[in-house]
Amino acid sequence: MTTSDRITLYYSPQTRATGTRVPLEELGAPYDLQILNMKAGEQRQPAYLAINPLGKVPAIRHGEALVTEQVALYIYLADLFPQAGLTPALNDPRRGPYLRWIAYYGSSFEPALIDKFMKHEPAPVTQSPYSDYETMLGALEAQLSKGPYLLGERMTAADILWGVAFNWTMMFGLVSKQDVFVRYAERIASRPAFQRISADDDKMAAQHAAAAG
Repeated sequence: MTTSDRITLYYSPQTRATGTRVPLEELGAPYDLQILNMKAGEQRQPAYLAINPLGKVPAIRHGEALVTEQVALYIYLADLFPQAGLTPALNDPRRGPYLRWIAYYGSSFEPALIDKFMKHEPAPVTQSPYSDYETMLGALEAQLSKGPYLLGERMTAADILWGVAFNWTMMFGLVSKQDVFVRYAERIASRPAFQRISADDDKMAAQHAAAAG
């Protein structure tokens, strides 16, 4: 398996998969889309459940490797194309903080967000994976206030993950539009790769809605 092998991204527009297509573009990775119409339930069909039994996107296939889970995809892809400069090397002192903030997305941010969205009573702080919502978000605000990126002046794959996340969570009112989050999200959303994929997603989503209707 080499970096020249084309990557297959299992994809549906305006989903978490969008956030994986952006780094593929930023990395200059050779990839193909395997598009699923989630409005028609294609993600629940046996062919895709053989790829991801949870019926979620994104997933990628690269040679013999099959990778699911958004955080794992970011780490895998950025490491696969180190020449793009979106990941600190193993001996770089920023590698640890980089992994910390990528893992924070899946282990703390998303569980807190789902509890907030579903209006679940949060678990006691001693049992919660994210302490409490305000503390979880406050740690991010403090880190991003050092800016302009999570690790300072250098953008990494972690910033693409978080920039995309802040764009959609603020759009739906799940995260308040604090200045530091707004500026950070705009920094990522203004990049050409994000702009191209957002426009393409709008067209694809409209086609899927028409086909499902």
